[in-house]
Amino acid sequence: MRELVIDGNSLNIRDVVDTGLGLTKVVLSQSAREKMIISREAITEILNNKTVTYGINTGFGALSSVSIESDKLEQLQANLIRSHACGIGDPMENSHTLMMMLIRANTLCRGNSGARPILVDTLISMINNGVCPVIPRIGSLGASGDLAPLSHLALGMMGEGNCNIRIDLNNWETTSSDLALKRNGIEPIVPAAKEGLSLINGTSQMCAFMCEALYNLDILCFASDASAACTVEAIKGSHKPFDPRIHASRPHPGQSTSAARISSLLNNSEIKLSHVDCDKVQDAYSIRCSPQVHGPVIDMLRESRRILEIEINSSTDNPLVFIEGDKIEVISGGNFHGQYIALSSDSISIACHELASISERRINQILDPKWSGHSAFLANDEGLESGLMIIQYSSAAVLAELHLLSNSATTSNTPVSMGKEDHASMGATGAHRTMIATRLLANVISNEIICASEALHRIEEKPGDGVSRVLEWSRGIVMPFEGDRALSEDTKNLTESLLNGDLTRIFM
Repeated sequence: MRELVIDGNSLNIRDVVDTGLGLTKVVLSQSAREKMIISREAITEILNNKTVTYGINTGFGALSSVSIESDKLEQLQANLIRSHACGIGDPMENSHTLMMMLIRANTLCRGNSGARPILVDTLISMINNGVCPVIPRIGSLGASGDLAPLSHLALGMMGEGNCNIRIDLNNWETTSSDLALKRNGIEPIVPAAKEGLSLINGTSQMCAFMCEALYNLDILCFASDASAACTVEAIKGSHKPFDPRIHASRPHPGQSTSAARISSLLNNSEIKLSHVDCDKVQDAYSIRCSPQVHGPVIDMLRESRRILEIEINSSTDNPLVFIEGDKIEVISGGNFHGQYIALSSDSISIACHELASISERRINQILDPKWSGHSAFLANDEGLESGLMIIQYSSAAVLAELHLLSNSATTSNTPVSMGKEDHASMGATGAHRTMIATRLLANVISNEIICASEALHRIEEKPGDGVSRVLEWSRGIVMPFEGDRALSEDTKNLTESLLNGDLTRIFM
């Protein structure tokens, strides 16, 4: 466990994912605490002056023109949270809830939200003690932010609803929120003026889902290059398509990165030497064009990481408090709108489909004697045994899932709040879909590595140094194929190891 100091400016994707896994102890920086205090003093001054200001002493959304009496402001904030806590569907995974809580705390501590430090202190105490409000996943339109799920989070902070409490790393217990807080010495919050809106208005849920998605895809981009290199060796394919001169002549950074990785994994290949005089002229596109397909995903991932890391270090609620000298301005805007994350999630979901699609085609190359030179489906006794035939089927079935998931979430806009909130991003829907897509993609890549490893097991010559290391890793999880057997556990175990970063770590 490592200490993670949040200040509203320096959070990264790995910090968020590690917090979801219970690997951090979160601390609020002193500078952030001071900014929050100054911001809250500005709200107090507005209240003392009885200045009518949206989000502080008015109704919300289409009711923003209704002024609220000062003695009812705490009730206003509590009512806001309770009324908006109407999510549906299965509860969020606890890891995602922890991630969402961290992002929300980081947003509030920037000092533009007018929230007291006690709100962030409460979130941090809940994170560090493994107290997760039970939050139905569905309900956000991605503008005004992730209202419903964040309302369930705030409800838990108030001691209402239910919470899951971490018993140990993998076990949780569900109890009432008031009891969960009491057991961990945490006082329920009573949201003051503006604070209910500060807690529930923002892009924290979609960012949590997207953090896992991009964390996974970073692993899977490398894994795609590794699996492609394994397949090149498994079918005794040509190394020439990965020549750096080809990629320097079309200098997209991602394409060059992919080609260089594949080429490095093929270094010192005895298999390459064994087919110097073979009659193959060109391999199929799924082999030869791997860098040209993997490369755009690498570039897209880089841009999506840039967008997401800005988003998790931004003020995304409304209105925002700005202080310049003695001047206080509370300005209504639209930073809660999740279009950046929504469009990024649509693109990344398509990218997952494409990585899986080309991987499935390489599986076909290995299992087809016409291309690989191996027995059909790598069966030991063709006809009597089916070999790895159905690994391709299951990969094709995943492709069908990914095809559905690659449809745009962003284009399903529905106006709400009497037409005042007339354009929504659907970013939470898109980001959750993309996170699921990365998990599915991992299965296809694992299947390719299983097939390539089995084919390499039947080749006498030694593959490239990097491929040999991938083979050693996969063989530590999936035993050689000695006859027909159920393969679901093999795929599951290799996929879990892959997403845990085990393949990446052997090259560090």
